Amino acid sequence: MSTSLSQPVSAARMLGLFSLIGIGLVTLVFYITSHKIEQNEHDELLRSLKFIMPAELYDNDLVGDTLQVTDSRLGGAQPVLIYRARKNAQPVAAVIASSAPDGYNGAIKLLVAIMADGRLAGVRVVSHKETPGLGDGIEAQRSNWILAFAGKSLEQPELKQWAVKRDGGVFDQFTGATITPRAVVNAVKNSLLYFQQHRDTIFANSAG
Repeated sequence: MSTSLSQPVSAARMLGLFSLIGIGLVTLVFYITSHKIEQNEHDELLRSLKFIMPAELYDNDLVGDTLQVTDSRLGGAQPVLIYRARKNAQPVAAVIASSAPDGYNGAIKLLVAIMADGRLAGVRVVSHKETPGLGDGIEAQRSNWILAFAGKSLEQPELKQWAVKRDGGVFDQFTGATITPRAVVNAVKNSLLYFQQHRDTIFANSAG
């Protein structure tokens, strides 16, 4: 009687043990993977900062001179960082770590570099989950599309033309993929609008 009962109990214990091991392995893999993703995004952010804001344009600590803000136009309810470039203590540019929440496969994280006069110094994608071969044309390594933002402002082109051509704007869309470029164009426009309205506040104080 006791022998017959011990077998199901032992099986249950083994099953429980295997379940715990499985959960532990899944948790470990998730931790390692998420940490690696965060590190890759951080490395890409630093590389992108160097591309769109060359070191000769500023003399402050760009990575250390930051401001944290929250505004729905910059991608949602989460706070975002603004990197502030200065030279001789005078404002040079603000690099807004905004995002496009309405990408085809989720949020598209961006760096939008805006000169003190409101012109775009450049835009780079830090991370995204868009479809390879379609939406990934927003990457500077895959096409020149993202480079077209440099030099533009809310006056050139005028505000109503800040859209993809399919929506009556001046920006190209991708063949078979309109949602992705539409999301990026809208996010860049919103970043420019935020900068225009908050320029003085952005440069009001220094981290150093």
